[in-house]
Amino acid sequence: MQVAQLIKYDAKNPIIKLTTAPAKPVGDHDLLVETKVAAVNPLDNLVAHGDLKLVVPYKLPQTLGNEFVGIVKQTGAAVQKFQPGDRVYARTPLDNMGAFAEEIVINEQAVAKVPDYLTDEEAAAVPLTALTAMQAFDLLDAKAGQTLFISGGSGSFGAMAIPLAVARGLKVITTGSPARKAALLDMGVSQFIDYRTEDYTKLVKDVDLVIDTLGGEEVFKQLGILKQGGRIVSLRAMPNRTFAKRMGLGWGKQILFGLAAGKIERQAKKKQQHYDFVFVTANGPQLAQASEILAQSQVRPALGKRYSLEQVKEAMADVAHGHSRGKVLIKF
Repeated sequence: MQVAQLIKYDAKNPIIKLTTAPAKPVGDHDLLVETKVAAVNPLDNLVAHGDLKLVVPYKLPQTLGNEFVGIVKQTGAAVQKFQPGDRVYARTPLDNMGAFAEEIVINEQAVAKVPDYLTDEEAAAVPLTALTAMQAFDLLDAKAGQTLFISGGSGSFGAMAIPLAVARGLKVITTGSPARKAALLDMGVSQFIDYRTEDYTKLVKDVDLVIDTLGGEEVFKQLGILKQGGRIVSLRAMPNRTFAKRMGLGWGKQILFGLAAGKIERQAKKKQQHYDFVFVTANGPQLAQASEILAQSQVRPALGKRYSLEQVKEAMADVAHGHSRGKVLIKF
């Protein structure tokens, strides 16, 4: 089968080659899936540039790709919930990345069945974002009735996270483009703030929870709107020691990440706030739960440009430079 493999890490020009490789053996709890569409994410560039070697040090060559939709071709002897012909999707496990391939062998616990209302292209854009939201809620220990601020709710993350948050009983406050205001309010947003003309730091205070999608200095602004003892999870700021420990990293890396997030955590400590960092992991049952909620609200992700497997480099460059407003896809 054809695969797109990372041959050499490089911060500016990683070496990625289209080559052939055999599929891995199908274990008792595995599925062999024919890939239909894979999504390209900033995560793929982070991997190729070597930015994540402290967290997941892949041995090269490594087939790239973290998100896909496909058709089950074969099931392992112990698999009961899936059968050949099922349409499934997943965020690939950290130790089994490889969605940029014509076929992938993946543990059944990593995948979920695709809701019927989604096309293959739409489905490929769902798993990583939906799971990020679900896992952020878990880290926040989010409970019904609490207020949640999501920065940049009109983006691709907000489109998934907001309906999932509302279904959880959270009162969502978000910033976004005025063109998306009506759609966000229809999703159940309690308060919409036009980021072009309004300053959320002056309009919002004492929220229970925050999901930061921006990083940088915005983290400190969001700590300012968070209540005493509130909780904040970031998708973009610095990983911390708690994250390193949760990921099973060694003491050295725990200390390193603790130092990296030290400034944020010192600021949070002043009001007994809790800071954490989310790095999404594969979770089929959790994705299935999210799928049911998304099917009820018929959420459809925004899609960007489509590429072939031979154009993986161009697709990753598209994501790196932000050319496409929706999810960039690899079609097989």
